Parts: sequence; C-alpha cells; structure tokens
Amino acid sequence: MAGSSSGIVAGLTVTALATVGFLAYQASAGVPADLGGPDAGGALAAAASKAPRAVRDPAALPERSGTGERVVYSVDDDRVWLVGRGDKVSRTFKVTPGTVAPAPGTYAVTSRSNRVTGTDGIPVEHVVRFTTVKGVPVGFSAAVDGSTPAPAPTVKAGGVRESRADGDAMWKFATIGVRVVVIR
Repeated sequence: MAGSSSGIVAGLTVTALATVGFLAYQASAGVPADLGGPDAGGALAAAASKAPRAVRDPAALPERSGTGERVVYSVDDDRVWLVGRGDKVSRTFKVTPGTVAPAPGTYAVTSRSNRVTGTDGIPVEHVVRFTTVKGVPVGFSAAVDGSTPAPAPTVKAGGVRESRADGDAMWKFATIGVRVVVIR
C-alpha cells in the first residue's frame, strides 16, 4: 500500500510541476515588449517566482537562476553573481539599484560604455547595458568617485550601481552578448 501511495504522490507532483511550467510560459508570453520581459528561450523558472536561497549562505547562487556563463541579478536582494564555466561563481557583490527595475527574465548585454555621465549627473565608468524599460536604459555601472548612493526617487534611473572594484570585474566579464538573468 505504501508503494502505491508514493507513486500517486509522485504522479501528482509531476502534474503540478507541468501545470506551473505551462502557466509560467503563458504569463511570460503576455508581457509587452516595452517592459523588457523574458525572451522565449529565457529562464522561465527564474521569471515565475523568487528563486530559492540558501538559508545558511545568503550570498550563495540562487537555485533556478539558469545555467552556463551568465550574470545573475536579484532585484529583491540587490545582489549580483558573475557565473563562469561549470556554473562556478567567480564573484558576488551587493549593488544599489536605480529607480527603474527590469522584469525577471533572461537578457543579453547589448551595449557598453567605458565612461559616461549617469542620469543622476554622476560620472560613471564600465557601463554594461542589457535592457530598456519604458525608454530608460538599464545596466550596471560604477561611479568614478566610488560612491553608491541611492538615486533620487524622482529621477528615472536604470543604473545599477556597484563599487569600482566590482565594476572592473563586471566590465571584464560581461562583454556584448553575455547573458544577464534577472530574478526576484
């Protein structure tokens, strides 16, 4: 009797997971393009819900954050992971988000600038852009003066600020086309 009960539970679990996956696909298909939602080949599991975190090590790479070489950005935890070959984290660090956040999903680095002035008027370096939300470019950058202040809430800022050392690491890692997985 116990063997058949576990078989039923396993069958129900598989059915539930398939249903959740299908619903996640349907939800992602309905995201307007101007919101920068996940692409069709993106990380639907990452977009569907908050990726589980390791309780003992909050800096550990979240489960279901994709595979392969990528940048993982948690908008809820304000943390970035640079993930190399074999899913090995080469660096993780805290960031200060802008006022405009990307939707969870998978993107690719689309442009880079060595030095520019941010929308908040602060000179920044090592800008790595990966999407646009309602006309506002979103990407990682480091202030030349090393500061990471939160932007004024009245400014539409898509810059995700990092320290200069972390900005250097991001610049070396995230070249054009590298995947950026945004999770909650």
